[in-house]
Formats: sequence, structure tokens, C-alpha cells
Amino acid sequence: MKHTKAEILREYGPFPNADRVAGVTFDGRHVWFASGDKLNAFDPEVGEVVHSIDVAAHAGTAFDGRYLFQIAEDRIQKIDPKTGEVLSTIPAPGNGGDSGLAWAEGTLWVGDYRGRKIHQIDPDTGALLRSIESSRFVTGVTWVDGELWHATWEGDESDIRRVEPESGRVLERIDMPPGLTISGLESDGADRLFCGGGTSGKVRAVRRPR
Repeated sequence: MKHTKAEILREYGPFPNADRVAGVTFDGRHVWFASGDKLNAFDPEVGEVVHSIDVAAHAGTAFDGRYLFQIAEDRIQKIDPKTGEVLSTIPAPGNGGDSGLAWAEGTLWVGDYRGRKIHQIDPDTGALLRSIESSRFVTGVTWVDGELWHATWEGDESDIRRVEPESGRVLERIDMPPGLTISGLESDGADRLFCGGGTSGKVRAVRRPR
């Protein structure tokens, strides 16, 4: 297993009226983050919030190329980012213990925090397609270049793991500095992994190893 220390490229925030960061996603231009009662978008080049949506936003966030998906308690909402309208809702597989959220290959991948699992589900019905075990609490999920990555958080320690999608076997691990925890994870499709910083109210960009 490849094992490295995180290279933090940049810190964003804390942001106005957002005392914590939960889920994180990237729409190709803006980074979106959940802050409890809002979804907020900021420009990662400038670092300033450019748009907010008033909607329940408690954990993971994902983007399918057109719509946002947002965990709110025990459900997942499909949201039009232009209007803020909630278009549909499906049950979340962790029954309220859900954390990270990612879109890949036409399905949603959902972190189950205390269940230490990642679930793949149907985005239209919420039907469970498969589950992968993890050895730590899961707080974020993302796909990039056909690779599945997830974030962990236990105590004051967090890391980012590249895992085998079929078995969950850890292939690579990136350790965050002590005290810097991860509450959400998303790739920019290239070399950056955006990491939610929980109650710090920050988002951190970490270099993805090649």
C-alpha cells in the first residue's frame, strides 16, 4: 500500500454564515459545500462564495453534471442548482447515519459513517446495489479517473484512501496533519481533492498523488 502525508495546496474559509462544512462537491467551475441549512458555491480560484441555496444540507453533496444531490437527515434530495428547487427525494441507505456522497457511472455512492461502509444506490429509487466495508468511519466519497477514494475521521485523525471498488481493499492512503479532520470529499477531476473541514468552517485543497 502506498502511504504519504497530505500536501495541502490551499485553505478556503471560514465563510460568512457557515460555521461548519459537511458535504463537498465540484460542478466543473464552483465548489459546493453543505452547511446545515444552506448549500453554498464558491469559486476555488478566488475563494469567495458566489451563490447559496436555502435547503436542508446536513452531510454529503454530489453533482451529476446537471443536478445536485444532497443528504438531509435520512433522505437524499435532488436539487436544481439554478432554481434551488428540490425535484425529488429518495431514502438514504444509512437511515440517518449517512455521510459522504458521490456520483459515478449513473449511480450514487453513499458513505455510511458509523456503519463503516460505502453503499452504491440507484439515484431514482434509492435501491441498494452493493456495499463495501471500510475499517474506519467514512466521511466523504469521490471518484476520479475510474478510482474510488474515501475520507475517514476518527478521534482527531483523518486520512484519504484509494480503495478497490469491488472489495474495499485499501490501495493508497494519504494522512492529514494531526487535528485537521475531513467531513466531505470531492475531486476536481484533476490533481485536487477538496476536503470539508467540519467545524473549522474551512475547505482544504489537497494534492492527489499521481
